[in-house]
Amino acid sequence: MGEHSHHSHQGHHHSHSSTNPRKLLAVAAIAWGLCAAQLFGSFLTGSLALLLDTVHVLTDALGVTVALIASRLALRPSTHRRTWGWKRVEIISAMFQASILLGVGALVIVEAVRRFFSPEPIASAEVLIFGVVGLIGNLVMIAILVGGDHQNFNMRAAFLEVVNDALGSVAVIVSAVVMSTTGWYGADAVVALCIGVLIVPRTLLLLRDTFEVLLESTPRNLDLQELQKHLESQEHVVAVHDLHVSQISSDLPVLTAHILLEEECFTSGHSVEILRHLQACVAEHFDVSIEHSTFQLEPESFGSEQHYRNLP
Repeated sequence: MGEHSHHSHQGHHHSHSSTNPRKLLAVAAIAWGLCAAQLFGSFLTGSLALLLDTVHVLTDALGVTVALIASRLALRPSTHRRTWGWKRVEIISAMFQASILLGVGALVIVEAVRRFFSPEPIASAEVLIFGVVGLIGNLVMIAILVGGDHQNFNMRAAFLEVVNDALGSVAVIVSAVVMSTTGWYGADAVVALCIGVLIVPRTLLLLRDTFEVLLESTPRNLDLQELQKHLESQEHVVAVHDLHVSQISSDLPVLTAHILLEEECFTSGHSVEILRHLQACVAEHFDVSIEHSTFQLEPESFGSEQHYRNLP
C-alpha cells in the first residue's frame, strides 16, 4: 500500500444545512393544503386540467417535504452500519415520487387526448373558482420564498417550481373562461396537455438523475478526464489511477484516487504539502466543489507509470 492515505471533508456547508426550514415548512403546508383543495375540485368538476395542475402542485409538496425530511435525517451521525448516515434517503425518496408522478401524469395525458376528441361537459364556473384559489396559494408561496437564499439548491428549486405552478393555475383559469364563454370543453384537454408537457419531462429528468446517483456515475457537470489531466499536471505528480467521483446525495460529491508521486517527495516530507494542495485543488478548481476527497499517495517505484494510467 502507499505511504499516505487521507481524506478531506472539512468546511462542509451542504445546501440542506443552509436551507431556511421555516420558509420550506410554510411552503410545504400551503402546498399540501392547496393540493387537497384542488384534488377535491378536480373530482367535483371533472376537469382534467385541474387534476393535472393538482399533480403539478403535488410534485412541489413532495419535493419540499423530502427536502425537509432529508435535511433532518442528514444531521444524524454516521454509524458503523450506515457510514454515510441517512443522506441517500433523499435519492430513494426522489426516485419513488418520480415513479408515481410519471405514472399519474402519463395516465392523465392519455385521458386528455381521448377527451380532446370526445369532450365531456365540465363545471367551468367551479373550475374557475378552484383555479383562482390555486393561483392565490401559489402567489402566497412565491411571497414566502422570494426573500429566501437563492444560492441554496432547495430554495431555488422550490421557488422556480412554485412559479411554474402559478403559470399552471393561470392556464386553468384561462380554460375555465374559454369553456364558460364559448362552450368549447376541449379547452380543458388542451390545457391538461400543456401542463403535462411541464410535468412529464422534468419527472423523467429526475428519474435519470436519481438512477445516475445510485449507479455512482460521475456528476454530469464534471469532466473526469479533464480532472485526471489537471491532477497529473500538478508538480511532482507522475500519474493518477483508480480515480472515481460519485455522489452520495445531490449535494455531496465524493472523490477517491491513487496518486503516483516522485520518489523524493516521501524522503523530503513534501508529500504532506502535496496532499493538502490536491485536496484544495478538487475543492476549488472545478465547477463541482469536491470537499470530501480521499487520496492515496504512492511512490514512483510502486509501479510503472503505464500501469497506472488506467482511468475507467
